[in-house]
Amino acid sequence: MTAASTKKAANADSAAKRSDFPIIVIGTSAGGQSALGALVAQLPADFPAAILVVHHMAATGSNDAMLRVLADKGNLPCKQAVQHGVIKSGCIYLAQPDHHLMISEAKTLVTKGARENRARPAIDPLFRSAAIEFGNRVIGVVLTGYLDDGTSGMEVIRRCGGICVVQDPADAAYPDMPQNVLNHVKVDHCVPLAEMGSLLTRLALHDRGASIRVPDDVAVEAKIAQRVLSDLESVEFLGTQVPFNCPGCGGVLWQMKIGNHLRFRCHTGHAYTAATLLAEQTAKMEETLWVALRMFEENKNLLVRMGADGTASPSYVERVEQSNIHIRRIKAMLHSNMASTDPLP
Repeated sequence: MTAASTKKAANADSAAKRSDFPIIVIGTSAGGQSALGALVAQLPADFPAAILVVHHMAATGSNDAMLRVLADKGNLPCKQAVQHGVIKSGCIYLAQPDHHLMISEAKTLVTKGARENRARPAIDPLFRSAAIEFGNRVIGVVLTGYLDDGTSGMEVIRRCGGICVVQDPADAAYPDMPQNVLNHVKVDHCVPLAEMGSLLTRLALHDRGASIRVPDDVAVEAKIAQRVLSDLESVEFLGTQVPFNCPGCGGVLWQMKIGNHLRFRCHTGHAYTAATLLAEQTAKMEETLWVALRMFEENKNLLVRMGADGTASPSYVERVEQSNIHIRRIKAMLHSNMASTDPLP
């Protein structure tokens, strides 16, 4: 047997090993701990698929509480994903805090790549990488949460032949994430949480047929997320440069031209849906307003100190009043901004 044929046979064996059981990828945010606990409680001990989970959390958070909940309520072993961990059927793997969870060569990949949709871990990188690795053997699930992380990843799963499942928004504690998927992706199943365990068990046993070629844009985005690519040529392939700055690094953004879900990327790897970009811009605006408020108040206080001896010129008094006018305006803007800002995912 030649070296080329040996390599081909090895690749075929590897592909067979990657596809002999389904991969279920789950994304959730606000309300996710309760939802995941209710879901795993429905799964049998002989569940015939591996489950990988991204739950939005603070960078300084911990998976300890989640692991305890899933262990107490469910019948499946649950662990925190590690770099190059072997994925086994019947096991649940949780993304680490402040790290993306992806799949590469049928193993878990844990990275500190650029945030996507303001989050790390983010849902889209996991869904995208799973679709590339396992194609039509992937079942994507989006549960309760704010904003729309997971929508783009779910569309990739659909394009690669996988199955798309969302929690019924009417049943979700926070309906934004499942509703946004429904708004932009042709999903296969939309069910309340109480019916999802039996549905996933049936789907895991379902024969999905022939595989589908991975689209070029999906492959490029997956490489960017894995930090393999970080250059202008990659993002220019994906979209068109627009006059917006990336809130994450200050670089320029490219608008994606794939599908009907408006998205943006910078060449260093940050990615945003339109909703998350708007939310991040709003947060940056608020931060800038607080800095401006501090500077005007410091300026006013200095002017007051300089005129404390009672000999201040009329111009000092006028400048203090001007500072007070600006302070009142900024406070009004902050009050309005905070009243209308979307919550973080």
